[in-house]
Amino acid sequence: MSFTLHGLGVSGGIAIGRALLMSHATLEVSHLTVGPRMVDREIARFDQAVATVKSELAAMKESTEHAPAELSAFIDIHTMFLEDPELIDKPREIIRARRCNAEWALVQQMEQLVAQFEQFDDPYLRERKLDVRQVVERVIKELLGHPSRAVMKADKGLKEETLVVVAHDLSPADVISFKEHRFASFITDVGGATSHTAILARSMAIPSVVGLSNARSLIRDGEVLIVDGMRGVVIIDPDERVLEEYQLRKNQIELEKTKLKRLKNAKSQTIDGIDVALYANIELPIDTPEALEGGAEGIGLFRTEFLFLDRGDMPDEQEQYEAYKKVVKGMGGRPVTIRTFDLGNDKDLHPDSSVHDRVKTNPALGRRAIRLSLAEPQMFQTQLRAILRASKFGPIKLLIPMLAHAHEIDQTLAALEQAKSSLRGEKVAFDENIQVGGMIEIPAAALAIGLFLRRLDFLSIGTNDLIQYTLAIDRSDEQVASLYDPLHPAVLMLLAHTISSAEKANIPVSVCGEMAGDPLLTRLFLGMGLRIFSMHPSQILKVKNRVLKANAGELAPTVRRMLRQEEPGKLREALEKLNA
Repeated sequence: MSFTLHGLGVSGGIAIGRALLMSHATLEVSHLTVGPRMVDREIARFDQAVATVKSELAAMKESTEHAPAELSAFIDIHTMFLEDPELIDKPREIIRARRCNAEWALVQQMEQLVAQFEQFDDPYLRERKLDVRQVVERVIKELLGHPSRAVMKADKGLKEETLVVVAHDLSPADVISFKEHRFASFITDVGGATSHTAILARSMAIPSVVGLSNARSLIRDGEVLIVDGMRGVVIIDPDERVLEEYQLRKNQIELEKTKLKRLKNAKSQTIDGIDVALYANIELPIDTPEALEGGAEGIGLFRTEFLFLDRGDMPDEQEQYEAYKKVVKGMGGRPVTIRTFDLGNDKDLHPDSSVHDRVKTNPALGRRAIRLSLAEPQMFQTQLRAILRASKFGPIKLLIPMLAHAHEIDQTLAALEQAKSSLRGEKVAFDENIQVGGMIEIPAAALAIGLFLRRLDFLSIGTNDLIQYTLAIDRSDEQVASLYDPLHPAVLMLLAHTISSAEKANIPVSVCGEMAGDPLLTRLFLGMGLRIFSMHPSQILKVKNRVLKANAGELAPTVRRMLRQEEPGKLREALEKLNA
């Protein structure tokens, strides 16, 4: 019987294939009591399993040379968890205190850690609980004597490219274990837009749907599946008519991808000769090759906080310098915009301080981003010095997140001058004329844009937070996520006001949020006057295709009329006509 499951589409495209189920080792753990004389042996068995998994991860990292760059970063995260006393030492204590088997002790400690991660407000940090589960799963498989790779069952006659992997969750190690294979799709019960499964699927250009809740238990091995990564839909056992319809759509998507690759070296220019810069957003230095492969003209947003997350300490100046230098040199003279740490209250720098214990009722509105940097001058100086040192290797622009007040800019510029002065004193070379820009992601900043235009060299609009703050919507909260609307009239008014004000002041302005990478909004932004887009590398050619077919001069008056609409329904109708 055919039925449909709905989840979150995190990697676009359509896949048609047969289900390939993965086992879930933590479901197989029993609680056993061991004798007093067996406790030391049980601990030794646990230690041996951990050591084996660590060795396997180290070997996997060596084999990731030709795998997506994200895999190596996730292996580092999993290795780090295997060295964390909270995950490794505590199970030993549980085994000794309760005289239980290693598998059960490890699962008990895992549940405690997962509960702690669920308290984080930041969605990226919250989803790291999945990494904990995956590390534990791998150790348990070793303890149970299962193969260390993902355990899957499938008919031998099926071709890999026709298989859809169905799992409760997928770990980076699992993906690496079959990286030489060509699976059609990944679908999982858990995960979100920032989960590693989502990131890996996008990097591998594999259609993927996550957050399906119970797909692993409802789908049977070998069943025919349709995975629609754009709509977040999985159709189980579709009838012939539906199958034919999706096969036609799949063929059209593949044909479009082939055509887009021809645009990589084409100049990004509208029909009426307007140059449009298309940049890439990256999280880590290892993302640089992907940006170049996607045809990026530069890096429009380097989210440096990813150097900090999942490690628990602050990278020192030399480590940051090496990371920034690697990106700058990798981009070969193309501009690189580095955003200072956008850290939030969900992860304090000093966990032993009294600040750590205070109640954070609304972290998104608390001491985060530039507020935190200015409150931690030593941390800020370390980052500013590292960025300045790297600036001698190529064009770097400094981007300040979450600005709302003029004094925040003034204090930032003073801190930058202090960093420059210290480097001059040490006779260290750097770009004396490094440009400084600000993120416009708070409605107050967009409305009082003149304060920032007079003080900064460029602006970058962060649409993700701008929408969240304008509509008072926590986009990570499933109960209100449906209200997160990029096309809300208020959002569009703020965007148009910021872009036109920057244009009048002759100050460059870009959009670096998710809206920049949506091809359906490209013509809208061009009509607003936007000439710099920054997005995930996988979206660059799709947006370039829209740019090449657009006439910016003709779009401008149409978009001005469109923005006078206040009814959401009419706005969407106008957008459809704009894209017709």
